[in-house]
Amino acid sequence: MTAYKGRVVSGGRLQIPADVRKELGLADGDDVRLEVVDGELRVRSLKSALTRIRAMVREHVPPGVSLAKELIADRRAEAARD
Repeated sequence: MTAYKGRVVSGGRLQIPADVRKELGLADGDDVRLEVVDGELRVRSLKSALTRIRAMVREHVPPGVSLAKELIADRRAEAARD
């Protein structure tokens, strides 16, 4: 694990070193997910956060099941009842 030095500048902005931005795949204007865990700040690209969430959901969905198709079928069934 490599430690880097950043700096908090005016307005509470955090300067992230270029090497860290590159490693995280961040570019100017990218959205990030910030999380405070046990007094530490974790910064994750939004893409990385979504990838992690999708993997967590996949653990609970059987292979071959499409949640989108199930949702559409549920909505159609609901609409037919009304």
